Amino acid sequence: MDQLKIADRYKKILHRFTQGLQDAYPGELVSLILYGSAASGEFVDKHSNLNLLAVLKAAGLEVLERSSKLARGSAMINILFLTEDYIVHSLDVFPIEFLDMRENYVVLYGKDVLKDIRIDTRNLRFQCEQELKAKLLTLRQAYVLKHDNPAELRRLLLASFTSVLHVARNVLRVKGRTPPYLKQEVIKELASELKINQGIWEKILAAKNKRIDPGKMETRQLFAGFVKDLESIVAIVDEL
Repeated sequence: MDQLKIADRYKKILHRFTQGLQDAYPGELVSLILYGSAASGEFVDKHSNLNLLAVLKAAGLEVLERSSKLARGSAMINILFLTEDYIVHSLDVFPIEFLDMRENYVVLYGKDVLKDIRIDTRNLRFQCEQELKAKLLTLRQAYVLKHDNPAELRRLLLASFTSVLHVARNVLRVKGRTPPYLKQEVIKELASELKINQGIWEKILAAKNKRIDPGKMETRQLFAGFVKDLESIVAIVDEL
């Protein structure tokens, strides 16, 4: 864990958790992998979580019960329990999630189960299309009911922004690009590659990070611009 660019107290948490899982699953823990911001070096103290993938030989409910006390005692750890078989047979369903894991990860214990995974870009394109179209429908329907309620529009816009940006980032992968990691850089790349309105997305990000506080009219303009860009991205994905 010495290579991790996180504070020593978080390394100690990870060490205790790793040991706890080994004790809970003697001979059954195949791998424990740290992924996300803590692995990439962009962990934000008091804001980021420690994301862990635990791979077990079996993951039935009676098996998972053994780690319940450990998991409840580590509030800042988000842990996902899978088996190798589940991973192999889920790459076509969750390509975005597994690509995200493989992008930034550190093996804390056992086998590197992410190193050799292969994602079919056709499955990635399908997931991007499905999730973006679902989000577009949600935003359109919500606008019908809440267009005159700027507080609700703002809440919905900010709640949707991160997930849409995340999926749009993977559209860049479908197009053969290697997307950047930081949100600001992703927006720049999307503006160049997908022709989104960079200014609108940057303002939404600033509002999300509480750097600006858009008023009623600006909120509606940001919402409308965001939806228009989302429609454009969906059309592009349809053609890929």
